[in-house]
Amino acid sequence: MIDHVGIAVASYERSHAFFTAALAPLGYAPIAEYEGYAGFGRDGKPTFWIHQSPNPARSLHIAFRARSREEVRGFHAAALAAGAEDHGAPGIRAHYHAHYYGAFVLDLDGRNIEAVCHEAEGA
Repeated sequence: MIDHVGIAVASYERSHAFFTAALAPLGYAPIAEYEGYAGFGRDGKPTFWIHQSPNPARSLHIAFRARSREEVRGFHAAALAAGAEDHGAPGIRAHYHAHYYGAFVLDLDGRNIEAVCHEAEGA
């Protein structure tokens, strides 16, 4: 349904490094960069964009789809290593549905960033 999402960040360089590290376990990487914008994605399509702003929005939740629970765990570890704050360790969130496996971090600007897998373990 959504083609792409863009967010403003307080520090382009720090956020570029953060999202490059945090999204790598999910198979996302920087794909396009121009005029202070960077687009991250996979399969050649940038779907998540960042750009610097003096007033980045903090009230935002973004969930990146992971292909496995292992990717969710990798995202969480990489995001923490890149400077994120833990906002929910990898695990089942049964109140959403039986196979909802997610991990949450607060990015460098305090936004709630999630990786989620909707498949059963080993599926």
